[in-house]
Amino acid sequence: MNNDYLDPINSLNMPEMADMTFAMDFLIRAKEGVRNTAVALTETVSTEARELLKKQLKQGIALHQEITELMIRKKWFHPYELHEQYQLDQLSAKNTAMIAGMNLFPADTSRKGMFDRTPDEQTEESRA
Repeated sequence: MNNDYLDPINSLNMPEMADMTFAMDFLIRAKEGVRNTAVALTETVSTEARELLKKQLKQGIALHQEITELMIRKKWFHPYELHEQYQLDQLSAKNTAMIAGMNLFPADTSRKGMFDRTPDEQTEESRA
C-alpha cells in the first residue's frame, strides 16, 4: 500500500467510490425519513397534519425508490444478489481500512523545495 496521500495513484476510482458512498448515505437518509414520517403519522390526530404527513410519506417512498433504482442501474447496490452485495461490502470495508491506515497527517508537512521561489520573491520581482 502506498502511504503517500498526495500520490495521484491513491485517487484512482475515487470519484466513483465517492458517488457510491454518497448515494448509499442518501438512500439510508431517505429510508430514515420514511420511517420517521410513518411514526409521526401514527401519532398525529389533526386531519390537516395527517394529510400533510401522508403526502410527505408518499414523496419519501418515491424518493427512496428513485435512489434505489439509480443505485441498482449503476451496480452500486444488489438487493437481489446477496453474494454480489456481500462482495461489494467487503471491498468497501477493505477500502475504508486502507484509508484509515494512511498517514493523512504526516509529522513533516514542509513542502520546501517544491517551488523555485517563495511568493514574496515573486512579488518583489514583479515590482522591479
